[in-house]
Amino acid sequence: MAAVRVEEVLAAAEGQEAEKRRSITVEKELELEFDLGNLLALDRNPPASAGLRGDVPRREALLRALARDNTQLLVAQLWELPAERAGGAGGPLVARLPEPAFRLPREKPPPRPRPPTRWEQEWRRRWGYRRAGGDPARAWLAEVPEGADPEEDQFARLRREKRERVARNELNRLRNLARAHRASTTVPAAPLHPTGHQSREELGHVARVARVSTASLGRFQPRLPKEPAEPPSRNGGKKRRFEPLLGNLAAERSRQLELLRDMGSKKPVLDITRAVNKQLRQEEAEAAAAKGKKQSKRGKRGRRQQRVGRSSKRGGARR
Repeated sequence: MAAVRVEEVLAAAEGQEAEKRRSITVEKELELEFDLGNLLALDRNPPASAGLRGDVPRREALLRALARDNTQLLVAQLWELPAERAGGAGGPLVARLPEPAFRLPREKPPPRPRPPTRWEQEWRRRWGYRRAGGDPARAWLAEVPEGADPEEDQFARLRREKRERVARNELNRLRNLARAHRASTTVPAAPLHPTGHQSREELGHVARVARVSTASLGRFQPRLPKEPAEPPSRNGGKKRRFEPLLGNLAAERSRQLELLRDMGSKKPVLDITRAVNKQLRQEEAEAAAAKGKKQSKRGKRGRRQQRVGRSSKRGGARR
């Protein structure tokens, strides 16, 4: 067995100790810049140019050693951050990373901005100052249409087209006024205008229209002596009443059977109330007409007697 010298054993022990210290201690001429939020370390120290110019194995070994030293420095910085146990006391030890300082490039392009909806756009009035579209004649830039003369003044063309539009609109306005005037002269007067003789139905229709023409539909208008308490509706009809959805099934069944019975029978359905009302209206109309004839006859007799009296007085005076 070969003898081992003490110097060699001590040298080997010192080399191992130096290797252990080298695994956790790294010395740099310039300190590294760290961005712990992105786990990033920036090394400003220039690498050895002789090592990079050498053969491939030597260059690869130099790059691996440089990466190892910088990673060691980054891990040492991470151990200085506040740490906690994830998931309880038996969980792994994790460090709280600060906010990133460097803006790293994106892997994918940013999304396109969403176009504003109709309600998010700027509201512009349709007419007047700063209206939507604006006045093209006041623009500082005018687009030359395709196929137009490049020497033509586009601003003058826009002003000419605007004058033509204004003139066309004025002509249409005058035509509408003339058409409305002709319609008012040819169409007869509305039936609501007062005439010489109006029936009871026409007067009732006029009164109903005048009452519901207010904002309250006649609820706060003074009533006539014989006018009903409930104000008439705008269309003069009755309000529709609907039966409840949940009610007496027997009554609903009887109504349906009665409806089917009426539909199956060939005899017409007689509405007693409507027939009586119609008969009463007819009698009232006949009585009013007879009364008007009597009054007209009495008026004629009175005028005749007045004429006879005047003629007799004139004859006596002459005698």
